[in-house]
Amino acid sequence: MLDDQSANHPQDAPGDQRTPVVLVTGLDASSIHRVGDALECGGVGSVQVHHDLTQVEDGRVVRTLSWRGPDGRSHHDVCIVELAHGCISCTLREDLLPLLRRLHRRPSVNRIVLTLDPVLEPEQVAWSIENVIVSDMPGFDDAPAAADVRVDLTVACVAEEDWLTSATGDLSLAEGGHVALDDDRTLAQVAVGQVAFADALVVAACDPTVRDAWASARLVAVLKRLAPNVPMMFELPQRPITPVLAEQLLAAVPPRSRRGRIDGPHDPLLAGEPPLDSDCGVTWVEFHSDRPLHPGRFHEAIDALLDGVVCARGRLWIATQPDEALWLESAGGGLRVAHGGPWLASMTDDELAHVPDERRALGALRWDETFGDRHTSLVALVHQGDPAEIEEALRGACLNEVEFAAGQQFWSTFDDPFGQFHADPCDDLDVGESTVDAFPGVDADPRDN
Repeated sequence: MLDDQSANHPQDAPGDQRTPVVLVTGLDASSIHRVGDALECGGVGSVQVHHDLTQVEDGRVVRTLSWRGPDGRSHHDVCIVELAHGCISCTLREDLLPLLRRLHRRPSVNRIVLTLDPVLEPEQVAWSIENVIVSDMPGFDDAPAAADVRVDLTVACVAEEDWLTSATGDLSLAEGGHVALDDDRTLAQVAVGQVAFADALVVAACDPTVRDAWASARLVAVLKRLAPNVPMMFELPQRPITPVLAEQLLAAVPPRSRRGRIDGPHDPLLAGEPPLDSDCGVTWVEFHSDRPLHPGRFHEAIDALLDGVVCARGRLWIATQPDEALWLESAGGGLRVAHGGPWLASMTDDELAHVPDERRALGALRWDETFGDRHTSLVALVHQGDPAEIEEALRGACLNEVEFAAGQQFWSTFDDPFGQFHADPCDDLDVGESTVDAFPGVDADPRDN
């Protein structure tokens, strides 16, 4: 069994004694396990943690810890975690976060490889590690798991055969064959989120003898723009990933990679400097406007972001909502609009004092004497859509000369279909729920198996 005494852990960052965590994610469970096993074998002191959600509908989650002993033999520790409040994410947080803190104190653990169930999104897990307070653990201060561990990087596994179909469709997780308890997310939302958060990619390639060269090139063009400048490895059926290859992939991750960073609505929309040219019909479309959007016309223009588009995201200045930016995010055939926080122009002096310098500098560059930093900035990753049609639809949703000259009092009379937030297709909208998940604190101390 793994030793459970306190220890210091060697880290890449000088002075950082936290245990590094590698997240392995993707829709393809078999690829996730191959990569996880390779990383477990390749790094001295690596422990693999996996929560299997396939039995969640029966009220059980199977947690497995795997590691290699000094003699190289494989060891496994399996336990059943009962659902808390019937909520998958709450159960994982209540079980996973305390476990991460305990693993940090084991001298034999130098790295934690967290292989995520396909329905989990790495950004949500990283957010929980960084922000959720883990309390009531004997011998531990109440603090987030990030006090003891850090997300070092994320590896996303992509199946060449069907990833792009999943990422551009509108199937729900359940319709796509994944366990989804009270979950209305789509395959596209999860697939795009997993890749966009990645620091490295492992593509489970088709057999070269039956591969469609054009489809393969188009997939690579999408991946390079969705996860720019990250190392990418093709895993062939005849050459599965090995511990040596896995470690080489991690070593190729550039220092300035994302590494668990959570981006906000007012951060750069094209972080990582993705290619802006077109390749196989795949390209980023950028739209910017210093005029507000007419809420009704923009609602109609949304359809342009759902046809032939892998994903879209951006900040919106809606004419009827002058104080707050709205945040738009789409993947495949689904789209959501939520609150993106106040504009600098509507903040008090106390609120401005807590704004990051980078955002204040960007706001100053576009500052208008009347409207401050209010603007609309959208980007869309197109793979089959027409960039000109998207530009035309969005431009037509902006206020015209007469409307713009009429001023805020007139704009406030417009009907606003967005209200507090919005989701498309509209039939899926439940106005009693928020589009932003809440992350409650953890107060459980599960058995350390």
